[in-house]
Amino acid sequence: MLSAKTQYAIHALTFLGERFGKGPIPISQIAEHRQIPYKFLEAILLELRKSGVLGSKAGKNGGYYLLRPPEEVPVVDVIRQMEGPISLLPCVSKKFYESCRVCPHAEPGCIVREFFRQVRDSTLHAMEGRYLSELLDPHALKE
Repeated sequence: MLSAKTQYAIHALTFLGERFGKGPIPISQIAEHRQIPYKFLEAILLELRKSGVLGSKAGKNGGYYLLRPPEEVPVVDVIRQMEGPISLLPCVSKKFYESCRVCPHAEPGCIVREFFRQVRDSTLHAMEGRYLSELLDPHALKE
């Protein structure tokens, strides 16, 4: 399940995506339109800026903006930035691999690991190649 932080990040990014190329958008405007607590949104946007998804401008006409067009912002990257691994077990993570601390079996040949590897692969298959732009246009969603 996606955390509130990730859900808010996606809603903020879609708001910015709808206004791509129109200059910086103040945090207060994003918070108001997407009903996101201001302080929480501030921390989320800062994290997205540090990760290279957003740019920001200070001052009277300042705010946040997407650094790339929505069709170049992978949804899976945003989820990884906010949540960490896509996989449900650390021993099957592609980008955040850790050996299992609680597994009584050696990892190679572990049926639990294999099951959750298949779940991870199915999830990634559904998400990879999907971009923020698809969340801006309901007709763009693929089956």
